[in-house]
Amino acid sequence: MPAWFKAETVSVEVGGRTMTIETGRIAKQASGCAIVTYGDTVVLVAVTRSNPRPGIDFFPLVVDFVEKTSAAGKIPGGFFKREGRLSEREILASRFIDRAIRPLFQAPYMDETQVISMTLSVDPEVNADIVGFIGTSAALTISDLPFLGPIAAARVARVGGELLINPDTSVLAESDMEFILAGSRDAVVMVEGEAKQVPEADVLEALKFAHESLQPVIEAQAALAKIVGKPTRDIGEVKDLSALEKQVEELVAGRFKEAAVIKDKAERNAAIKAINKEVKSTILDAFRDEKVDLGTLALVEARQSAGKALKNDLGTVLHDMHGQVVRNMVLDGSRIDGRAHDEIRSIASEVAVVPRAHGTGLFTRGETQVLSYATLGSREDEQMIDSLAGKTFKKFMLHYNFPPFSVGEARMMRGPGRREVGHGNLAERAIKAVLPPFEDFPYTIRIVAEVMESNGSSSMGSICSGMLALMDAGVKLEAPVAGIAMGLIQEGDRVAVLSDILGDEDHLGDMDFKVAGTHKGITALQMDIKIPKVDWSIMEKAMAQAREGRIHILDCMKSETADQLPGFAGREEMSTYAPRMEVIMIKPDRIRDLIGPGGKVIRGIQETTGVKINVDDSGEVVIFSPDNDKLMMAQAMVEELTQEAEIGKIYMGKVKRIADFGAFVEIFPGTDGLVHISHLAEERIDRVTDVVNEGDEVLVKCIDIDPAGRIRLSRKEALGGVIEDAE
Repeated sequence: MPAWFKAETVSVEVGGRTMTIETGRIAKQASGCAIVTYGDTVVLVAVTRSNPRPGIDFFPLVVDFVEKTSAAGKIPGGFFKREGRLSEREILASRFIDRAIRPLFQAPYMDETQVISMTLSVDPEVNADIVGFIGTSAALTISDLPFLGPIAAARVARVGGELLINPDTSVLAESDMEFILAGSRDAVVMVEGEAKQVPEADVLEALKFAHESLQPVIEAQAALAKIVGKPTRDIGEVKDLSALEKQVEELVAGRFKEAAVIKDKAERNAAIKAINKEVKSTILDAFRDEKVDLGTLALVEARQSAGKALKNDLGTVLHDMHGQVVRNMVLDGSRIDGRAHDEIRSIASEVAVVPRAHGTGLFTRGETQVLSYATLGSREDEQMIDSLAGKTFKKFMLHYNFPPFSVGEARMMRGPGRREVGHGNLAERAIKAVLPPFEDFPYTIRIVAEVMESNGSSSMGSICSGMLALMDAGVKLEAPVAGIAMGLIQEGDRVAVLSDILGDEDHLGDMDFKVAGTHKGITALQMDIKIPKVDWSIMEKAMAQAREGRIHILDCMKSETADQLPGFAGREEMSTYAPRMEVIMIKPDRIRDLIGPGGKVIRGIQETTGVKINVDDSGEVVIFSPDNDKLMMAQAMVEELTQEAEIGKIYMGKVKRIADFGAFVEIFPGTDGLVHISHLAEERIDRVTDVVNEGDEVLVKCIDIDPAGRIRLSRKEALGGVIEDAE
């Protein structure tokens, strides 16, 4: 290999495996590229940028985590044999990388930036998302982009009381908590995961353990950057807007504070918008009225450019000024809507909102409202997921929808965006922990959460409304779950931890901390930190305050639905529109009798009765139908087809075949036994046909079943037993 083609690598031990970060051999035209190998999982991450769009007022960062089927030695299923839109798993991985790195780009950088994370090889036991995250940080760190890294991520799980870093995927099923944590040398920047009602103290211990595990990976990236890192590109200085700020302050004169305390969201936004419009109009009109020499085209264009820049600067100043007013109010002890820092907004809960759904729940908390539907289905309704690790089936789904009217907007509706997928996944994790085992409640469950109104954590509202819908549907939950969104505002030593944050408090705050759980412990957690560091003591306080808040929410939900949901548990009777279910166990070797050639028999039962029947290899037969009579009819048909002979039981059978030594009698469809000539009658007979002929219906008793399954029958004993009963 020529010297110019040589790659630079660093290696580090993480979670019992060697992780290698490589650069310089592949994708050299990218601003930064890293290939990370961990076990047999290999992920390439390339980072590129282009010039910023004129007048842009947001950071245009796009992160795409792509799992290539070729990396697992597979060909995509379906009609189109190539990868299409991102799967839900890929979207979730893209989001968690995006949320962690976005706050770490140095201002005033606004260039178009793209991160593509692509799997090159996949080990089923090694999750590629963590590998892709570390590759992203490494690629950014060695690039010329102004990234305030390096950072790293790890998956922490607890199995049998032991905390593990990046355990095998097969081990995760045994864990009682699983979190992904991203962090820098000094701080946590992002957390997401789930638990099975684990106490807050145990979760904090796991997060601290995970953060410690990041340090060798961070140092390895720093070592690589010393070897191949590019000088950071010139992004210019942050524009000095102090003169404009002073001018705006004279015009605003405390009006932002007056508008900020308006409790109604629409009125508050209208008041703030009016202030912004008035200030912009005053300053821009003054700019246009200035007497300047515009004698040449170049001067005209320069003047137009200066006007656009002034308009953008005004937007920045007004936004920051309003934000600082709100932050100061909170730190001084007063929130936008007048609540105390730990106070929860008014709560209303309702079930059975519409008549035909299997279960519905309407949850309202202040100006946030979510209507959830719970639908129960059969095994045929499970979602098949064809991932790189193989095919799996999902028995519980929560789909979150955020229509534009929920925030008073009018815009086109398309498919679910990344935000909707992420919020739905968080709510799904929270509720999944308390669902009954599938063996006890073999229904496929789908929740659809429709956000009716939003001003602060509709994802947590989806958890609460989803719980109500499940209870209304008659699902017996292990414990009720509620969710709450926490916020943080920190200025030096001044700190305010906020419960049940509003949308403005989320937007202007320093941390978004969503916690879901039961009275016993946490079931789901998501945290995004927007400042360089949050002390563990503050996180501990936020968790304790969140626990108090969610217990308050649970108590409110319980008291308001006491008449409809006694004991705050699932209804005893399911909706008349929900499918009833009956489970029958048959011997595995009788499955073929139930299915029939080409599925003819089972399909005939379903068409005749209108039920759904699911059969698995263990012999478990699950019958679903909203009509109890049809369910019973189908059950009888299945039992008749698959019943087994019982010693001592009397049957009315039909003679199917005559032999010299006896008669073969079918006691039920597909099952026959032999009545030996000596058991046809009390007296001795010479020929079988002296007593029975083919097609005759005869009463027989099962007297023996040998190890091979052959059945011995007796007409003599059956008749004797009938005579004795008659006497």
